Amino acid sequence: MNFNFRQLLTPRTMAGALGVTVLLLILLFLWIGWTAPPAPVPGNLVAVLTVIPPPTSTPLSLPTATLDPNLPTATPVFMPGEIAVGSYVQIKGTDGEGLRLRSGPGLGSDQLFLGMDSEVFLVKDGPSLADGYTWFYLVAPYDANRAGWAASNFLNLIPPP
Repeated sequence: MNFNFRQLLTPRTMAGALGVTVLLLILLFLWIGWTAPPAPVPGNLVAVLTVIPPPTSTPLSLPTATLDPNLPTATPVFMPGEIAVGSYVQIKGTDGEGLRLRSGPGLGSDQLFLGMDSEVFLVKDGPSLADGYTWFYLVAPYDANRAGWAASNFLNLIPPP
């Protein structure tokens, strides 16, 4: 069988192929137009805005408690610039896992909630030594319901707002 393709490429077959192509393109554009979602009405647009607070300055040195050997109960004595009642602290160093704030000092106390890195709290009580950690009672300045005991290993002293 010998086929001569030149015989198939006549003006009539070329016009038919072009016509079928144009028809398919028209059908495609109509299908896209019917299945596309409607354009939003300008008066009904809703914008979602997330406000991210700027980072606060934190000191580079970590506050550490020094024990007074002359005291019989070994209560920590804090030097100026260290965490104390009335100071503000910021959670740091949890690698995004958060700090467990508890109902009392110690690892056996019930967990109340997670404080996240960079969250700021006011120290209301402490220090209290339990389970090898120094614990402070913290209250969020913006919500008194966010309060609990936290280990000082993940707290950083910051200047008051």
